[in-house]
Amino acid sequence: MKLKELIPKFGIWFALVTLIIVFSLTTETFLTRVNLFNIARQVSVIGICAVGMTFVMLMGAMDISVGAIIGVTAVTTATLLKNGVNIVLACLVSLCLGVLIGLFIALVVNKINIPAIIVTLALMTALRGVAFLITGGLPVYGIPKSFLFLGQGYISFIPVPVLIMFIVFILGYILLEKTIIGRMIYGTGGNEQASRLSGVSVNKVKYFVFAVHGFLAALAGIILLSRVNSGQPGAGTGYEMDIITGCVLGGISVSGGEGKISGVIVGVMTIGVLSNGMVLLGINEFWQMIAKGTVLLIAVIVDKTSKTTGSKLSISEANAA
Repeated sequence: MKLKELIPKFGIWFALVTLIIVFSLTTETFLTRVNLFNIARQVSVIGICAVGMTFVMLMGAMDISVGAIIGVTAVTTATLLKNGVNIVLACLVSLCLGVLIGLFIALVVNKINIPAIIVTLALMTALRGVAFLITGGLPVYGIPKSFLFLGQGYISFIPVPVLIMFIVFILGYILLEKTIIGRMIYGTGGNEQASRLSGVSVNKVKYFVFAVHGFLAALAGIILLSRVNSGQPGAGTGYEMDIITGCVLGGISVSGGEGKISGVIVGVMTIGVLSNGMVLLGINEFWQMIAKGTVLLIAVIVDKTSKTTGSKLSISEANAA
């Protein structure tokens, strides 16, 4: 197997192992049990959203409002809990809100034919404004202690958020790899027009995908609220960058129709390890932003280069035949 073929398939594994070795040698606390659990907790919110983003990107779209959805659902849940609403009911309301936001995105995309990235760019700003209106710009406190189990508790030795993340990844894998709707999502992202001609209801697929994405973003918002013990109107700000980067690093094509959710787990862990390691090394926050942006750019370049190389090889093989 040639190097150009190895990089897209195993490059992310090499990058993750390299980062772990580097940070283990340069910091004394990186490989401690406390820090490893801290990394796992940090990536759980990003990982849950990355599953939904994987669905969206496989369909050939992009949602950059995911951080704002996390924020607005977190403060909605916090406000309901503060006012004495039952925990289960408060969570259900926020999950339904996430689904409704996802359905709204799909509605605009389907009916007005506006690219999802434009719709979600506008929605990102609007939802962030809603979050600040709900809270008056102030954090919401008064969260019941029993609610904190979702973000801070353990089942055996496994943090609850991490367990929820892996359950979401497993369900996402089954949905994409073992069901008809999964094949429809891949087909829509690969060639939307061909999917329509083959009888696939592309619009319904988009409704489903964005609804799932909204649901998982809301779930992440609830877990984040439980972890920080307060409803912050700015919660989730900048998360869209880490979520998209994790997906692209995991092999999800920005053009749609290609990639496996199993790789996204590694991509998300790589982002988590990189962020944690830079913090432990005391690297300036602005340099951290530069590093993450560079990682995303390199991942996109590798994705595009590998697709171009694959196309040339296919043409060469066809000509030879």
